[in-house]
Amino acid sequence: MQNAEKISVTLSPEMVRALKDVVESGEFASTSEAVRDAVRVWQRDRAEFTERIAAIRGRVQRSIEDPRAAVRLDEIKQRLATLHAETMTAHGRDPR
Repeated sequence: MQNAEKISVTLSPEMVRALKDVVESGEFASTSEAVRDAVRVWQRDRAEFTERIAAIRGRVQRSIEDPRAAVRLDEIKQRLATLHAETMTAHGRDPR
């Protein structure tokens, strides 16, 4: 591995045992390889999280900038009550 930097980390006994177990099982050739794989997964998860947050922020911003009038709370409650009654009726249940 070119341009690799050696670091030292402190792990719990459970983490060390998990690393040793995957090496002993043959899944990884060394604990270093297993740790590098874990870091790659962490990097991918962080990138996906960042993308999800950016998408959520975009939706929030579009909602804030939406020129349409806001829906009143009483109107939302009525819509939900109607939807609930329709769903209950569709499933053969008494909506009351």
